[in-house]
Amino acid sequence: MARYLLVPGACHGGWWYQPVVDALREAGHEADAVTLSGLDPDGPPAPAANLDVHIGEVLALLDAGGGQAVLVGHSYAGSVITGVADQRPSAVAGLLYLDAFVPDDGDSCWSMTNDEQRDWYSRGSGATGLAVEPLPFFDHRARPHPLGTLMQRSQLTGAYKTIRRKHYVAAAGADWLPHSPFTGIADSLRADPDWTVTDLDSGHNVLANGPDDLVTIILDLAW
Repeated sequence: MARYLLVPGACHGGWWYQPVVDALREAGHEADAVTLSGLDPDGPPAPAANLDVHIGEVLALLDAGGGQAVLVGHSYAGSVITGVADQRPSAVAGLLYLDAFVPDDGDSCWSMTNDEQRDWYSRGSGATGLAVEPLPFFDHRARPHPLGTLMQRSQLTGAYKTIRRKHYVAAAGADWLPHSPFTGIADSLRADPDWTVTDLDSGHNVLANGPDDLVTIILDLAW
């Protein structure tokens, strides 16, 4: 039995992962989806939240569970799980990045992404200067994402690189690739023997067609 902590991307809460959580539990594993501060559909905004705040929330859940866990992060959450793993490498059994950022020390989501996404960050936060509004096609439960989490630079020692099982799932759908800010990340990891990269014929929303493909990938990986 493995333990999984699943962290969603910008504007999304743990509800996004719920079908995956259900399938993993049915397979006999322990799984929990995280809703970071400011992103609960029924909760308050968190305009002061930065990347450190979100990392601290996942660290608290990791510590409370005891033992080791596999950290799964989609999109923005790649920066979150990297920060968590860098602080608790002995508590992390593996890292799974779902079309996500993989920062080095000093990187921010803003610095790692492309101009199309930066335009969303700037335009989407223009009304308040505090949070990035969900894109029009997002689920109705999506919430404005605290801007500070996307702008703060990662502060990393490099300890996360010692984690032996590091996997990356690259969304490789033809409609998404021309817009993806993650192609360069995936390509660089393909050349790194410490990483396993899997291509998924999907857009960035890797659960748009249901959880089956992702659940299969998770369960087929050796943790």
